[in-house]
Amino acid sequence: MLNSCSKKFIKTLLVLLAFIIPLSGFSWGITGHRVVAEIAQNHLTKRAKKELKKLLGKETLAEWANWPDFIKSDTTNTWKHTSQWHYVNMPGGLNKEDYINTLKNLQGENLYTEITTLKNQIANSSLTIEQRKTALIFLIHLIGDLHQPLHVGREEDLGGNKIKVTWFDEPSNIHKVWDESLVDYQQYSYTEYAAILNKASKEQIKYWQNTSLENWFYESYEIANKIYAQTPAGSKLKYRYNYIFVDDLNNQLLKGGLRLAKILNEVFD
Repeated sequence: MLNSCSKKFIKTLLVLLAFIIPLSGFSWGITGHRVVAEIAQNHLTKRAKKELKKLLGKETLAEWANWPDFIKSDTTNTWKHTSQWHYVNMPGGLNKEDYINTLKNLQGENLYTEITTLKNQIANSSLTIEQRKTALIFLIHLIGDLHQPLHVGREEDLGGNKIKVTWFDEPSNIHKVWDESLVDYQQYSYTEYAAILNKASKEQIKYWQNTSLENWFYESYEIANKIYAQTPAGSKLKYRYNYIFVDDLNNQLLKGGLRLAKILNEVFD
């Protein structure tokens, strides 16, 4: 957990790492995670905002959204155990019932188990402020991971990392395309992107927020299956690929933000 002397150091580290760390293998890249966090920030209740201020001070959710990826470069192994929190590996072709049963029976810590664990830690007033803050920072990030479809991808290709393609004639892989290339192709800052996406009706927001965590995973899994089917190795991805998947991309970012807000509102209200 973060100790009492770490805050200034981490702020400096965030600035430095934003410039030097490659994004390949991360989820949504820097912009996508901030979009999810910014949307969530705009759907918090007054009480949730008040309680979050006790943990984050004047800092926003978006300011911390990428920290769990930045610490992957930590050479002390302090955070090594958290690497498996960012994904689940599942075989393709499962129906919903089989998928959920398989998800619930996965062994060890993973993206599914940790979302619930972190939510409970944030709500646990017997933990220190720093412990609860650390849990919050990870939760912000992992809800983003959940909505990046290839973080519920397949073990044999490392969530698409081994499936080589080109993006506008540049060598890439489908995980990287979904982490950053599609998001960056929209040419928005994270605040612009969040504002553009954040226009769902109250009815749509309620529907997306009130389905179960298992359903959230299955939705991402279905999109992952679609990605695998339409992006074979060697694909030359350009304008048409964006046309095919931009609605899926936008909906996943929006749903991630709305659902993060829902979880935080539940924790604090």
